Amino acid sequence: MTRQSMFVIVLLSLTTVSLAQEKLTVQSKGKQKLPVAEAQKIYFSACAVVQREFGAGRPVMPRVTLVVGASNNEVSFNERQIRLTKWDPGAFAQGAVMFAFSDLMQDRRMSLAKRALTWADATVDAKQLAK
Repeated sequence: MTRQSMFVIVLLSLTTVSLAQEKLTVQSKGKQKLPVAEAQKIYFSACAVVQREFGAGRPVMPRVTLVVGASNNEVSFNERQIRLTKWDPGAFAQGAVMFAFSDLMQDRRMSLAKRALTWADATVDAKQLAK
């Protein structure tokens, strides 16, 4: 492998890690241990899975804040937070997938709504044809 191609690989890797770090914030309430590296890895994987599964033409990396030590396990779309009482990789992965899917659908929501209206206008009730 040439030195130049090695440089490109390292640069792309650092850019990917940097993107994940900018989009994911991890906070702790109380004395909860912050699983920053593991959360970043899960976040990046969740985004990649949604992108590949639904054929997104652009990277899917929503802005999300993970709060560990919250009073309830919940997702707040308005505040863009995944709140966990304690660190749970499975629950965090589910929340990250929900945000990634929501962001991906945001782009498609208006075009799907317009298509639904077009289809609704294109259908005719059989009773109307009989008149």
